[in-house]
Amino acid sequence: MALKFTLLFLPLLAHIVNSQQPTTFDIGKYGGKPNANIAEALSNAWKEACATTTPSTIVVPKETFLLNQLTLAGPCKAPIELQVQGTIRAPSDYTQLPDKNAEWITINYVDHLTISGGGIFDGQGKEAWTKNDCGKNPNCVKLPINLSFNFITNSIIHDVTTQDSKNFHVNVIGCKNVTFQQFTVSAPGESINTDGLHIAKSEGIYVLESVIKTGDDCISVGDGMKELHIEKVTCGPGHGISVGSLGKGATEEDVTGIYVKNCTFTGTQNGIRVKTWPSAPAKLKITGLHYEDIIMDNVQNPIIIDQEYCPWNQCNLDSPSLIKISEMTVKNIKGTSASPVAVSFVCSKTVPCENVEMGDIDLTYSGNQGPITTKCSNIKPTFVGKQNPPICANATQSS
Repeated sequence: MALKFTLLFLPLLAHIVNSQQPTTFDIGKYGGKPNANIAEALSNAWKEACATTTPSTIVVPKETFLLNQLTLAGPCKAPIELQVQGTIRAPSDYTQLPDKNAEWITINYVDHLTISGGGIFDGQGKEAWTKNDCGKNPNCVKLPINLSFNFITNSIIHDVTTQDSKNFHVNVIGCKNVTFQQFTVSAPGESINTDGLHIAKSEGIYVLESVIKTGDDCISVGDGMKELHIEKVTCGPGHGISVGSLGKGATEEDVTGIYVKNCTFTGTQNGIRVKTWPSAPAKLKITGLHYEDIIMDNVQNPIIIDQEYCPWNQCNLDSPSLIKISEMTVKNIKGTSASPVAVSFVCSKTVPCENVEMGDIDLTYSGNQGPITTKCSNIKPTFVGKQNPPICANATQSS
């Protein structure tokens, strides 16, 4: 992983080293003042930096700034860095946003983008969470995502924090070769729909050495995802790392190459999860899921495939999911389950799960709801090493 990450950014590093030092664009020179809206100042600094033919750095100093809403767009003529040293705060009242259909901060069509600086993007979402009824109301108000990245390539976001988003913290769509490293997501466990990172229709995305605390999925994977590498991530509170939910859209694209390694889940609702909707039109395939060297600390559902995902009774369980899950490995998973069902594989009756391999599972349960057990339907995994508890007792065994 380290070698691949280094190789990925060698061209960018060489370009910077062999060029003159980046030109600095401090938002203070564009009228940006602490405790005031910096949308215009940051926009003007971006436009000038983006037009520069040598590397540039936009600096948000170590102060607290307000920002009502902003879209930053490329393509830029050279590598560009947004260095946030201070705190940028969104309006607590989402109705104050100029464009009710847009996200808080959106960045589009940029190659060789860096976001760094140790600062905080504060979505101030507490008020919005109390008004979020999207689980029950299909016509609910759209709440803004903190950071939306669209069609970003060969880029890195590191050493910054996204905090208390009103909706997802980060949305990644149509991106390629993008790394989140030493990235922090911070929101309370009771915050609604505050996924840490939602990543879809992208390729070659890395989430490394990061801490995610939130009220929903730490990382959620949407359709069209290829080659997602998640390593040394700490998740909790939250709902775990989820592929899906998938299946509701008829045109959803295949998901392949998801790697989760050396991660820790603490007090989460789920650990590693795949979820697809029944009675849904999509027929995509989910292949190449690899989970390895993972610690579960008091996790409600440590390992789960749920192809009957149907929150708030929004679907018909009589029509099984049409999504095929195959080529999945789960190896060296250790720790504690907060429920007696440590492993739950509920696969589709129509297209059962295939080629699932389990190796060296060691999970314990110390509660009073009965002995530790597993639940399996429409799956026959193969096994290597030891399994504690015994998984899918009637499944086939390999030597």
